[in-house]
Amino acid sequence: MTKEELIGYISSLPGVVTDCPFSEDFESVVARHSDNRKWFGLIMKLDSGYIVNLKCEPMQADFLRSVYKGVIPAYHMNKTHWNSVYFESDVPEAELEKMVWESFMLTASAAKKKALDSKERQYE
Repeated sequence: MTKEELIGYISSLPGVVTDCPFSEDFESVVARHSDNRKWFGLIMKLDSGYIVNLKCEPMQADFLRSVYKGVIPAYHMNKTHWNSVYFESDVPEAELEKMVWESFMLTASAAKKKALDSKERQYE
């Protein structure tokens, strides 16, 4: 998955805004909820490639790190609750989309979670 494809997927989620909040850094993109402004994803360039930081339950974060070489403790974030996922790694596209969805849900407002729970959820 490319950076543009991931941003496209993220932007398709309900009530999401993306922006480049860092002055003089137009490569990094933050994905956040429009209602509570909480981040759920940070795409940035690291060395010669891109990574995305995603929030995750601690036990699930450890599990994903043990399964995929492309998942590591988050770069510049809380390493208990966040993972970094390398683009073009051994992480399947469907798994990356699931990680994005879970990060999205972990940071959603209570009202948004209730609205989404009333619909059929994509990954359950």
